[in-house]
Amino acid sequence: MAVPAEPALDPLKETRRPDDPPCDVYLTGTVFLDIIFTGLDSAPVRGTESWARGMGSSPGGVANMATALARLGLRTSLAAAFGDDHYGEYCWDALEQGEGIDLSKSHRVPGWHSPVTVSMAYEGERTMVSHGHEAPLPADVTDPAPGCPPRARAAVASLGPGRREEWVAHAARRGTRVFADVGWDDTARWDLAALPDLEHCEAFLPNAEEAMRYTRTDCPRAAARALAEKVPLAVVTLGAEGAYAVDGATGETASVPAIAVEALDPTGAGDVFVAGFITGTLADWPLADRLAFAGLTAALSVQEFGGSLSAPGWVEIAAWWQQVNAYEDQDPEALRRYAFLAELLPSTSRAWPLRRAVPTIGFGRSG
Repeated sequence: MAVPAEPALDPLKETRRPDDPPCDVYLTGTVFLDIIFTGLDSAPVRGTESWARGMGSSPGGVANMATALARLGLRTSLAAAFGDDHYGEYCWDALEQGEGIDLSKSHRVPGWHSPVTVSMAYEGERTMVSHGHEAPLPADVTDPAPGCPPRARAAVASLGPGRREEWVAHAARRGTRVFADVGWDDTARWDLAALPDLEHCEAFLPNAEEAMRYTRTDCPRAAARALAEKVPLAVVTLGAEGAYAVDGATGETASVPAIAVEALDPTGAGDVFVAGFITGTLADWPLADRLAFAGLTAALSVQEFGGSLSAPGWVEIAAWWQQVNAYEDQDPEALRRYAFLAELLPSTSRAWPLRRAVPTIGFGRSG
């Protein structure tokens, strides 16, 4: 697999200092092999066979966000377990060699098969089936996530009810800015007190449904305001309506509408949104610009299939900006919302929409 090209630009260039940590963002979690079927006309029907017009494979799970961060030019470190099967080897090579992600905190597990997710995309939605077992710890490892994660500007924590991960508090004490997302609460309690690591987080980024359930509110914006009393920065994603953020320290709010696109596959869009928001935050952009950029990267991702496959890089973003500026009847107000991109983006001669090569484990390497 070819060594990845250098990012088209470094979004943190103006903020970097000689004593900065070598790592921009640290993540830990489970890497899945994602097998994605697209081009289905409807959901599979029991007792029938469905044919998909497209298929691809890529690293998934926490690899979705790691890839999105790396493609935006952030120095990304990932701690995860990888099986020693072909799936695990493929995912390791795709992330380390293909995306330039630092896997020095990751480890291989002999005899453990990689978790797998099959995702079926249709009508702008997806259905997933997953299989896997918890990775056994190597004899010389006592914690699945390193107790002393690397020094990093930022880290991403995935919160869960009743679960405390010591590395989160440790990273926060060392000055790492912790950004947190959260999944569906299968306990149905929806109790913020059951998320103990939230107290160490700078930003919390749930979706609207999660935010309203956790705050017992019936409005996403009211939920964001309530969350801002618990965490310095609350960001609530509103799906087709965009996103809303409240800075609990200053009282500043920001609301940005979503970009209307034809969605092929929403897999990983939330991870891409978080990656875009972290990028803008570390680059010290205004809150509204961070929201707009995060929403843009997520919108671009759903036009391709697959989680990590669809994460846009700066060339894709530049091609989109070039394209939308070419329309004579474009809404001037909409263009002004993204005008901050003009001085940031690399020049590109590639036409939009772009298409990435689709990696697959189905072919061996040619000599």
